[in-house]
Amino acid sequence: MVRSNSSIAPPPPAPGLTHRRILLKISGEALCAAEGGFGIEPVAVGQVADELVEVHKLGVQMAVVAGGGNIFRGLKGAASGMDRTTGDHIGMLATVVNALALQDALEKRGVATRVQTAIEIRAVAEPYIRRRAVRHLEKGRIVLFAAGTGNPYFSTDTAAALRAMEIGAALLCKATKVSGVYDRDPKQHADATMFKRLTYDQFLRDRIGVMDATAISLCRDNRMRVRVFALHEPGSIRRVIMGEDVGTEIHDGSA
Repeated sequence: MVRSNSSIAPPPPAPGLTHRRILLKISGEALCAAEGGFGIEPVAVGQVADELVEVHKLGVQMAVVAGGGNIFRGLKGAASGMDRTTGDHIGMLATVVNALALQDALEKRGVATRVQTAIEIRAVAEPYIRRRAVRHLEKGRIVLFAAGTGNPYFSTDTAAALRAMEIGAALLCKATKVSGVYDRDPKQHADATMFKRLTYDQFLRDRIGVMDATAISLCRDNRMRVRVFALHEPGSIRRVIMGEDVGTEIHDGSA
């Protein structure tokens, strides 16, 4: 296991590497191995960690945001009568739990990591400081951003978009359960068609639910390209950062 204060020389960039620094957004469900499932499944966490380790070896500077839906969803709590702010704070803490689980799996595989939280929990993680996060990335550490933006009423998708821009990521990667963005639910419609490219405005106009509108609006206003693809297709993250046309790209319409 990597010691928490370890400083390991970062891997050199692989030949042909297209995206040197990325932010990867995954769902909490990716860590419990079941759609709509609950809790953390060590095997599922290990599978995600294995994918991240392979990408890290290519010399990619990588930050990760994991959702918390496998533990608690603020909106679901609010729908049950819970105060929305309280529910969202519980959801933020759920993302910290997931980040710590993923940190443990990554460090068992020899990769140095740091967890940074938007809500200060200094006993288990660093507070989010942009310059420190960038320095960790430059030193070859995977940075796990947790607790969303630190504010209620904002999703982890929005937190991912915000952090991607703050750290100067070249690409925001949204890993999902399906291969990209479809014109209808591919699990219910066998004839669903996947888009290879969408503009931000098309995404917002058609109210596509794979990311929330606030996150996409942030990306549009700051020209942050987004790539949506399936997390558990072997090698998918590697193919994306090597420039392959995987999944769906969301962009401003320019070449």
